[in-house]
Amino acid sequence: MPIQKPNEDAADLPPHVGQSVQAIARLRAAHEERATPMERVVDRLTAVVAQPSFIGVVILAVGLWIGGNLALRHVSGWSLDGAAFPWLQGAGELAALLITALVLISQRRKDELSALREQLTLELAIMTEQKGAKLIALMEELRRDHPQLVDRIDPEAEQMSRPADPEIVLDALNDTDAESDAAAERDGKPPAKV
Repeated sequence: MPIQKPNEDAADLPPHVGQSVQAIARLRAAHEERATPMERVVDRLTAVVAQPSFIGVVILAVGLWIGGNLALRHVSGWSLDGAAFPWLQGAGELAALLITALVLISQRRKDELSALREQLTLELAIMTEQKGAKLIALMEELRRDHPQLVDRIDPEAEQMSRPADPEIVLDALNDTDAESDAAAERDGKPPAKV
């Protein structure tokens, strides 16, 4: 999928927002470029099946099959598919199996893109937190060094000036989840899954 040229509304965006939009577009384009030809075919087929008109086509096909077989039996005394329509049932089961596979394959590809976006969001959040901590540290340093500002000790600002260690935060979240699961087991409830 080629990156589209920005429209006139995009020209009104601040440069940093425009850069973010382009970065997301490049992420999506790179994801689409990595798709195999078979994955592209599956995505197109899934898009066709996902259209509301597909339901009408299925109903029409089933109606024609049933009507055609009943008319053929009435006119000639025999039909391709008997009144229970086992061939139609088999075709329906096969179609259901294929559509399920199409949806699962397409969803897996969409999940890959979603995982890339989540990773990008997490990296940006960590970077933003680090920048915020640096800004607080610089402001505290300015307050201490500037002769016209009152120098005071601010323990909260001191704590906030140090960026959080993502691994320590992850360990704390895992510990909290484990404690919640243990408490749920003691209470006889199933553990909460996020």
